[in-house]
Amino acid sequence: MKKQYFQIGLLVFSCLFWSCSQPATEQQTEEITPPTESIAMDKPLLRHVVLFKFKDDTAPEDVKKVEDAFIALGDKIPQIRDFEWGTNNSPEGLNKGLTHCFFVTFESEEDREIYLPHPAHKEFVDVLSPHLDDVTVVDYWAK
Repeated sequence: MKKQYFQIGLLVFSCLFWSCSQPATEQQTEEITPPTESIAMDKPLLRHVVLFKFKDDTAPEDVKKVEDAFIALGDKIPQIRDFEWGTNNSPEGLNKGLTHCFFVTFESEEDREIYLPHPAHKEFVDVLSPHLDDVTVVDYWAK
């Protein structure tokens, strides 16, 4: 049985080595070239990281409403340059109950200053507040 696993492992390694040692074709080269529309790092960007812990009795439907309301801010506030979010899946158990991460990018502190008191952001906070147990916010300039 060990011999069979060794042979399978050797075959997989050989295939990977062979595929990595082959010259890239013209099509492969085009696929790995970054798109021209990607965010250029020629100037620093301001990152706004928001982490939520929901109250224990918050229904999944209410969590979904909060998620949807935060996602919608990207269409309502033009100063948001980029946005992404996700839920914790770290196996380390160090999240302290924080389950959701929202990552908002701005081009300037002025854009963030428009975002924070923006009516759409205030509406979002109204949706969030009844369900929020804890929040952590970290802002930084990307390097």
